[in-house]
Amino acid sequence: WYHDNLTRHAAEALLLSNGQDGSYLLRKSNEREDLYSLSVRGKDSVKHFHIENTGTSFKFGFNEFSSLKELVMHFANQPLIGSETGTLIVLKHPYPRQVEEPSIYESVRVHTAMQTGRTESDLVPNAPALATKEGYLIKQGKIVKNWKTRWFTLHRNELKYFKDQTATEPIRALDLTECSAVQFDYSQERVNCFCLVFPLRTYYLCAKTGIEADEWIKILRWKLSQIRKQLEERNATLSS
Repeated sequence: WYHDNLTRHAAEALLLSNGQDGSYLLRKSNEREDLYSLSVRGKDSVKHFHIENTGTSFKFGFNEFSSLKELVMHFANQPLIGSETGTLIVLKHPYPRQVEEPSIYESVRVHTAMQTGRTESDLVPNAPALATKEGYLIKQGKIVKNWKTRWFTLHRNELKYFKDQTATEPIRALDLTECSAVQFDYSQERVNCFCLVFPLRTYYLCAKTGIEADEWIKILRWKLSQIRKQLEERNATLSS
């Protein structure tokens, strides 16, 4: 759960996108060489705490620990206090460095379109999570089997498509928890196609290039694997 050169922004994106209440990771602080930052998710926000490496111990607030392991063990039972809201946060789930993610630590894309005059730092709280993707795909119609270009956005467990990139309201939002499979499709008279299988309908989509189609398939499959994993963990918790 130690992430060497992870930025504050990327840490927030990782924990908000894929973590849960109590997920945490440690990273180097950007401020000083002897400082680490402990990033912890509490509900829908991420708090950052400084840990000072004195050379012989690790100082956290008024507490001092001989090792990071001792610090983590302490706060696994004793809650941290979130600075602004006073929310109690316990270190429950270490966020592993070797996590199976598509394009690990890919740059977090901050979209400044239609946000005239705003800088990247202004947009950080609303920045998309790492496991997001968006772009134009050609979609086959449900009743009339014609093909239309639509703007797709993938965020958390939702795949939305819009008439175009400037549209604010989606034509439809697909809940990926109901999707059973994502795979390349060779049944259409088009190249770079793939399909998403839902109980009542299979969606056929085509990308401009094979690489782009492959990227969509990889990230969608990864999303489905995460959904299944969460479902298995929930079922295991309920059965125990």
